[in-house]
Amino acid sequence: VRLVESGGGSVQPGGSLRLSCAVSTFLLPYGAVSWFRQAPGKEREGVSSIMMADGATYYADSVKGRFTISRDIAANTVFLEMNSLNPDDTAVYTCAISVKYGNNWLEWTWYDYWGQGIQVTVSS
Repeated sequence: VRLVESGGGSVQPGGSLRLSCAVSTFLLPYGAVSWFRQAPGKEREGVSSIMMADGATYYADSVKGRFTISRDIAANTVFLEMNSLNPDDTAVYTCAISVKYGNNWLEWTWYDYWGQGIQVTVSS
């Protein structure tokens, strides 16, 4: 299983980006696809997750109201719409997929496959 992120780049504060995570296989009706991020010198942080069974979504407090996660099951792709970006959002963003039952979305080790990561830089 391969996960390929796209849509990263540089943007000014207040701007928007849309990240995509394309999965090489069809999305199963359980588990989750999530986004993590890690900034230099900081710990990895769970950003958002979408459950495959029911589409339930979860967000870190730091991005609630600004980021939206969604999925296109037919295209085997999960998106992360990021609005009102600020310099604290600068990080490498990585998508990950879990094919396990349950919900442990904040735990990196719960996932089975990970993408390579993509840089998002918010700077004036």
